[in-house]
Amino acid sequence: MTKTPEKPSARAGAKPPLARKSNRHSRPGAPRRGKDGPSDGPLLLYGLHTVEAAFANPDRKRHRLVATRNALARLEERGVTIDVPVDLVDPRSIARQLPRDAVHQGVLLQADPLPAWDLKSLGDARLVLALDQVTDPHNVGAILRSAVALAADAVVTTHRHAPEEGAVLAKSASGALDLVRHLKVQNMARFLTEAGEAGYTRVALDSEGPAPLEETDLGEKLVLVLGAEGKGVRQGVREACDVLARLDMPGKIRSLNVSNAAVLSLYIARRKLGL
Repeated sequence: MTKTPEKPSARAGAKPPLARKSNRHSRPGAPRRGKDGPSDGPLLLYGLHTVEAAFANPDRKRHRLVATRNALARLEERGVTIDVPVDLVDPRSIARQLPRDAVHQGVLLQADPLPAWDLKSLGDARLVLALDQVTDPHNVGAILRSAVALAADAVVTTHRHAPEEGAVLAKSASGALDLVRHLKVQNMARFLTEAGEAGYTRVALDSEGPAPLEETDLGEKLVLVLGAEGKGVRQGVREACDVLARLDMPGKIRSLNVSNAAVLSLYIARRKLGL
């Protein structure tokens, strides 16, 4: 039997393209190709809203911007201060760095993941949204946008069974990833227990909840818990909550997907909390 020759491995110690020194507005020197999420290198954030929010966030460490001339001009027209080296490229050079059909709008930013927030970092936060194993990055991105729109103080996910901070999540969030604190916890039930000790009322949305969310006592500070579609909030996480509540739908379709449920529940919660 003839063996298929192995492909030659990369030269040991070779530096990826990102290690090359680049001057501002230099010619192409695009970032190393990356997966959707922090694996062995920086994040690749793309899209005008996403990149603009990343530049406005003092907690986001930025390294290099890859952009077309038109996109760079649009960022500068929006008042974005470009504080990293810029590589001017054509749109195809950016597309090669990203997932197929990614709508990059001519900009790609190499940046580090955001700092890891914890419960103590919430300060006087009153409205926190926790997602129990919601795994789809498009759903979580949409929820992050809703959280920003409805002025939630933070969104909590788990390290496992949740999307990594990466290109697809950041693009789906359309800048919201840099506009709301995103806590990642090892154990959701443990986090909720600690939140209860810190004075938060913990309410899990469940179709079998004894009362609608509108009629549920939410206390002065709230952690609102949503589960994945189909599975809902896990038993151990429900047990770490103070109460279950439901969203009653008057129409023929009686349930919402998780991103829509997040919008409605955050709106109700804000009114109940007097925010």
